[in-house]
Amino acid sequence: MAKLSTVVFDLGGVLIDWNPRYLYRKLFDGDEHAMEAFLTNVCTPGWNLQQDAGRPLAEAYAVLVASHPQHRAHIEAWGPRFDEMMAGPIQGTVDILAELRRAKTPLFALSNWSEETFEVALRRFEFLQWFDAIVISGKLKLIKPDPRIYQHLLDTHGLTAGETVFIDDVPQNVTGARAVGIHGLHFTDPATLRKDLAALGLL
Repeated sequence: MAKLSTVVFDLGGVLIDWNPRYLYRKLFDGDEHAMEAFLTNVCTPGWNLQQDAGRPLAEAYAVLVASHPQHRAHIEAWGPRFDEMMAGPIQGTVDILAELRRAKTPLFALSNWSEETFEVALRRFEFLQWFDAIVISGKLKLIKPDPRIYQHLLDTHGLTAGETVFIDDVPQNVTGARAVGIHGLHFTDPATLRKDLAALGLL
């Protein structure tokens, strides 16, 4: 087995505590049932994923407002109030990132994220400057677990799959990385990640 030397992080759910419920709980005045119905039937995960794949927000709003005009205000809050969907950093993982950085480990990020809303995160979280490079799906118009996005990361930055570890909270995305020869770790919590990276000789 090749010596593992490079670490690639997903962002939302691994380093950043992102959940649209942080915003929509306020917009629905704490009405959990109404909020869940909205996030299940209107601004759904599948709808959001299309922005991660490169669809502009203006187009995304238009699609939903046409079929759910009564929810226009809530739909169109998604981009302008995106910052309120991010509770903050997942500090335990940021601490691990800092340790890897001090050890001069090559660090990259690979995230399914809208190019437009990622700008909000970039302005807010200083640790995003610690990466050698960040690959954002919305910019590429490719989303995990499409093997082409992992291959793009490897090819563009001269990385060797067998020497690279990829960390993601979504099991399918970990499977996608493994399919191109990257060592995939499923993230559940910082303590487990620390043990996993120590077992691989990276911490």
